[in-house]
Amino acid sequence: MPGSRAKRRGAPSDPRVDALEVAVYRLPTDRPEADGTLSWDATTAVVVHASGGGVTGVGWTYADAAAATVVRGLLAGVVLGCPVLDPPAAASDMARAVRNAGAPGLVAMAISAVDVALWDLKARLLDVPLTGLLGAVRADAAVYASGGFTSYDDATTRDQLAGWLARGHDQAKIKIGESWGTAVPRDLARTRLAREVLGDDAALLVDANGGYTAKQAVRVGGELDDLGVVWFEEPVSSDDLAGLRLVRERLDCDVAAGEYGARLPDFAALCGAGAVDCLQVDASRCGGVTEWLRACAVAAGHQLEVSSHCVPALHAHLGPATPNLRHLEWFHDHERFERRLFDGVVEPAHGRVRPPADAPGLGLTVRSQDVEDLRIG
Repeated sequence: MPGSRAKRRGAPSDPRVDALEVAVYRLPTDRPEADGTLSWDATTAVVVHASGGGVTGVGWTYADAAAATVVRGLLAGVVLGCPVLDPPAAASDMARAVRNAGAPGLVAMAISAVDVALWDLKARLLDVPLTGLLGAVRADAAVYASGGFTSYDDATTRDQLAGWLARGHDQAKIKIGESWGTAVPRDLARTRLAREVLGDDAALLVDANGGYTAKQAVRVGGELDDLGVVWFEEPVSSDDLAGLRLVRERLDCDVAAGEYGARLPDFAALCGAGAVDCLQVDASRCGGVTEWLRACAVAAGHQLEVSSHCVPALHAHLGPATPNLRHLEWFHDHERFERRLFDGVVEPAHGRVRPPADAPGLGLTVRSQDVEDLRIG
């Protein structure tokens, strides 16, 4: 059985994972949203609870509800009985168990949710914050506000940006690359609007979600450089390593990618190809806390910083324990969802976020009764 090695580890008195539960919640967006290559009107969260030793940990991922089926059908039998104190052992066994199901994408997201729950469980059992369990290298982490969807009109974009400034954010990101790069004049007009609202003291970041071709991204990027944009995320598809490198070499603004990384080789390829100035990592997609640590080490080996992708309530606890962190993405949809879903969510102040020092694990509790109307599975 794939999980047998983990179940044999440790003394018989060691606490073991004795329950794994999963639920699915869906929250409509506050208005229609779109980026360069996709549109949506709701966000789905797959939430896992892992229990053992009389304690329960929570983990989650933003994925299709089918990820819950993966947790129940492929992962639960592997994780049950594993030592609570050894999340990497369970991660290794989960990776082996999904070989024929295909590891990237939906399966990796399911593994991520379980892995996060296991690390939260371990920290709670030891009664320490997750940041402290991993080992903090700083007290807090820089964040940037993120949203500015291509579906927004100018007034909505202006209001969102001004709201971020009022909350103390000093870095903000908008979406460009509208309609697969076919609306460049509007992309640039919206970027100029963002620069106008943010002024000269706040950093401006943009994300094309792979909407441009490489040469097109270079042309657009020249104008972005003139506007003082400091971050050009996925100017082309993250699969186009040569295209990313071309854009990176031609522009002043930093090029970033990596949010779709699901395996360590994905991150190694981006770093090794010289495709990015900063590697993005998403612990809710790449394999959880276990793989976050490894991916960040790969980046460090290439003298690169990392930045988190979305899921702010999770990455707020990982960022301060990451030596080569640049900043965390404070994404509008996920911030809104996590405030509704959990008690214990931390809030940024003055462009930084500090995880609580007195809450074990992630310090989060699902508001079970208050979100029952959002539950779809």
